[in-house]
Amino acid sequence: MSDVLKELYSTVENRRNNPAEGSYTCYLFEKGLDKILKKCGEECAEVIIAAKNGDRRETVMEISDLLYHLTVLMSQQGIGPAELEDELRRRSEKTGNLKQFHKTDKNS
Repeated sequence: MSDVLKELYSTVENRRNNPAEGSYTCYLFEKGLDKILKKCGEECAEVIIAAKNGDRRETVMEISDLLYHLTVLMSQQGIGPAELEDELRRRSEKTGNLKQFHKTDKNS
């Protein structure tokens, strides 16, 4: 995982373990899983809209927001960067993993 994402995770973990007044990250942890998930969903929708609109800069900003909120979710769930690295590495070693789509027999 890139250094900047590891640093983000470290900062989020620090906020979780050492709450600071006025911290948005601390606010998310205080509100709990439902709020964190709501923000992940909102940010995901905003990424989709920005990309659909063809606004490169806005898409980059929204992806950054989504990655931040996903990092908060990871921390809240006790999932560390190493677990993601391992999973991504495992997936990158796969070949021929195109999913087969279920075909429905419309004649039956």
